[in-house]
Amino acid sequence: MNPEKIRVFITVKTYPTLSAKYDELVCTAGITEKGNWIRIYPVPFRKLQWKNQYKKYQWIELDVIRNTDDFRPESHKPINRGQSINIKEKVEHWGDKKNIIFQETIFTNMKDLIANAKNQKTSLAIFKPKEIVDFKIEPTEREWDAQKIKQIEEESRQLNLFDSDQNSYEIFQRVKKLPYKFSYSFIDEEDTKSTLMIEDWELGALYWKYENEQEAIQKVKQKFFDELKQKDLYLFLGTTKKFHNISPNPFIIIGVFYPPLTNQMSLL
Repeated sequence: MNPEKIRVFITVKTYPTLSAKYDELVCTAGITEKGNWIRIYPVPFRKLQWKNQYKKYQWIELDVIRNTDDFRPESHKPINRGQSINIKEKVEHWGDKKNIIFQETIFTNMKDLIANAKNQKTSLAIFKPKEIVDFKIEPTEREWDAQKIKQIEEESRQLNLFDSDQNSYEIFQRVKKLPYKFSYSFIDEEDTKSTLMIEDWELGALYWKYENEQEAIQKVKQKFFDELKQKDLYLFLGTTKKFHNISPNPFIIIGVFYPPLTNQMSLL
């Protein structure tokens, strides 16, 4: 299978997770120059050279191949685990962002979206909720799985014997696990209620800006519930490979898009 060079407008960077196979990973998704969704995985984002560390709403250029280990139609692998990514222009104006992102279908009915996923038509989507009704905060495990950490540490030490980048193990050590699970409860156009977990990098980065745990929770809720409810809020949804075919609703929230309301756009 030959690599393909593509341009992608980055819309999604999830909070880093641990993988026994790949170390620390970020799921990246975006809209291609042709207006189609693409998932780029695996990407060891924080181990990329600084010049290759892309931001949301930025165009990048990279070589990818279809991920044949993943049945989801949008899934592709970056060549050289993302080391050949070329950073391009960043899009600042909300109207320009909308023109790129809204080339894809905007779903408003969760039942229709789930049916599409089950028919293997999509595993990434833009969803417009009718209303966000709640923002849930639930305690979860405060540390990564000990067995998984041990396995990754052992493999990292072995790799460092042959790798000139001696910082990779230290970088891995500094990854923090969010001690809370954050979720939106929302209704769709038929008033069907769903509650989906949020895995947006932006949320995790905001939480860790504050040393005091209660202040961190307050700031996250203030931004993602109080403030974003006043915006023209859209949800970037994605399925996980593990639960795509077995969960009644296989989607999680992998990002948020929140341009100003239409009557505010003229101010920008």
